[in-house]
Amino acid sequence: MLKRMFVAPDPGRARLRFAARAVLGIGLAVVVCGLAGHSLPGAVTGGLTALLALFTVADPTVRGQAVTTALLPVVGAPVLAAAAGLHDHPVARDLTFLAVTGAGVYARRWGPRGHSLGVFAFMTFFVAQFLHATPAQLPELYAAVLLSVLVAAGVRFGLWCYERVLAPAAAPPAPLGGTGLARITTRQAVQATAGAGFALVAGQLVSGQRWYWAVGATWWIFVNTASRGETLVRGFRRVLGTVLGIGLGLLVAVPVHGAPVPTAVLVAVCVFGIFYTAAVSYTWMMLWVTLLATSLYGLLGVLGPGLLALRLAETGVGALGAALAVLFVLPVTTHATTDAWIQRALRCVHACTAEAAARLAGSATADPAPRVAELEQLLGRVRLSVAPLVHPLNPMPARKARARRVLALLDDCAREVRGLVAVAADPEASHDARLAAACWRVETAVEALTAGRAEPLPHPAEPPAEPALVHLHGLERALADLAEPLRTPSRSRLVGA
Repeated sequence: MLKRMFVAPDPGRARLRFAARAVLGIGLAVVVCGLAGHSLPGAVTGGLTALLALFTVADPTVRGQAVTTALLPVVGAPVLAAAAGLHDHPVARDLTFLAVTGAGVYARRWGPRGHSLGVFAFMTFFVAQFLHATPAQLPELYAAVLLSVLVAAGVRFGLWCYERVLAPAAAPPAPLGGTGLARITTRQAVQATAGAGFALVAGQLVSGQRWYWAVGATWWIFVNTASRGETLVRGFRRVLGTVLGIGLGLLVAVPVHGAPVPTAVLVAVCVFGIFYTAAVSYTWMMLWVTLLATSLYGLLGVLGPGLLALRLAETGVGALGAALAVLFVLPVTTHATTDAWIQRALRCVHACTAEAAARLAGSATADPAPRVAELEQLLGRVRLSVAPLVHPLNPMPARKARARRVLALLDDCAREVRGLVAVAADPEASHDARLAAACWRVETAVEALTAGRAEPLPHPAEPPAEPALVHLHGLERALADLAEPLRTPSRSRLVGA
């Protein structure tokens, strides 16, 4: 965990700029709310709104990000009204919270925008519980949300829009398909609602005041997961990050006693830590989230060791709710999702090869570059899906070794594809008649792997010195080697169903 935090590469200092811009945007939002005369709950609402606007909006284009940001208050306003209006009606409030949870997860089927709006809706309801919002506070909270979204948008799209000088980000791969309960987002919406229901009831038995922590833990465990294994690993990392954050809070936040200036500095450090570590370590991100929440409770004057112990208990309840849901409610196996992502990656390998070969053959319209970007996105999704198998606590070493071998061979495929595409981009590269035969063999190998046929794939002969054929032969070897770990009898699944 420490290695991933301190040694993780940061190409173009993207994570550094992401985190620094967040500190600037959230700090300005809080200052603007203060200058507008908002109370402490209003300033906290504004700061958290700006954090969500800068953190969750992840459309691949700047224009798409701006549209999603503009829609945040549209989604948040009715949710905030419902949360505040039902403050004195616990049963209706709880049922509405569960409905918002399910709808927020289900919205992921519409891609990054649906995901962002779903997260914002859930967190709006959560923040209303955090602040014990009432209808009388709604005008101030609405103003804080609008001001903060405007400030965050001004920083992100005006003052510091570093994305405009970068190459457009590749669109994330579309979610796995299906209809009805076969669609993963639908099943996860049911799971998240069931898990949140357990967390809500059990959390209220633990604490009638802080029960929403358990629901929040369940919700965030489901974010960016697509299978049972991914969810369980994320739950473990959330609990571990919370434990570490509470320990740090006892050392740092509790002695501060909510003093404004030291707390403001601590909050800024936490915000930077959340944004800087989110892409490399969920455990580290949760450490900073926990420390941030601890600091905010210090500002509100209710922080103490007992409150931190209660947060740990509620987080454990939420993790348990998520685990029970993914194990017993419409389970989505790690094998099913991993197999689907691997097959999509292999088909993309073939598409990249075909486009590169067409380019080498002289086609003016063939362009393998977008396919390479798509392959990188798919391989990232494969790594996320396989993560439970290569986790240090995985008790099955044979499956862990096979999963690592599959990842290594897929990386070999990607490396050879990138080399082939680089050769195809060279205007001096010439077409070799053997390219067609090599590409046909790649196509046959991919079809055999994706169809699950049992015949062994032949290893190619030693390649000639021609660069394109070198990469094609390397790709053939990687695909032939993939056949064994993907088809081993009785162990053909990377994890058991």
